[in-house]
Amino acid sequence: MLKVRDLVVSYGGIEALKGISLDVPDGQIVTLIGANGAGKSTLLRSIIGLVKPAGGSITYSEEELIGLNSQKIVEKGLTLVPEGRRVFPNLTVAENLQIGAYMRNDKDGIAADIARVYELFPRLQERSWQMAGTLSGGEQQMLAVGRALMSRPKLMMMDEPSLGLAPLVIKDIFGIIERINKQGVTILLIEQNANMALKVAHLAYVLETGRITMTGTGKELLENPEIKAAYLGKKK
Repeated sequence: MLKVRDLVVSYGGIEALKGISLDVPDGQIVTLIGANGAGKSTLLRSIIGLVKPAGGSITYSEEELIGLNSQKIVEKGLTLVPEGRRVFPNLTVAENLQIGAYMRNDKDGIAADIARVYELFPRLQERSWQMAGTLSGGEQQMLAVGRALMSRPKLMMMDEPSLGLAPLVIKDIFGIIERINKQGVTILLIEQNANMALKVAHLAYVLETGRITMTGTGKELLENPEIKAAYLGKKK
């Protein structure tokens, strides 16, 4: 289980996260919703070691992560699918997947995991020798998820996976998220599409200006009048 306790992150004297606490239980999909600038991406960057918190703790399997570099954190089974996909545009689909396994040297296992990614995303197999920069936005998102899976994560964090994608592609991406979760990967999902995110979430948090303001099951928050008004475009 991932546990965040009293986490404070400051940028230039301004607190982006103001002492937040949350849990990501093993085997669940946990969703964090909130407006732009609420601190959602800052949280993920802190967990993966890209941002140094000013206070608090982040533990995974009861081991403190703060102070470890990103590579050590990935070695412990955490990975991040960043906002904007960030695939390597001048490398092929297959080469991008190989990079996801850069810390591994088990050739048979890597080949098996590439086959698993292709089973999840048949379109990637069809385009395995295509340059990643020529893929559609949806295909690049699939590649970003597949690349993250190549490190064999126990916990996958995803930052706005539906951003800029067509509705049908978004539906496919969320279906894949649920499938990955059912295969045993814990998911921490940050998403502006609150409706889709809450529908797949076992547990959900609302982050507003650096503070957790609400928590509950995905179903509970979907039915909450305040959430409907603020994030789902529905009147109270």
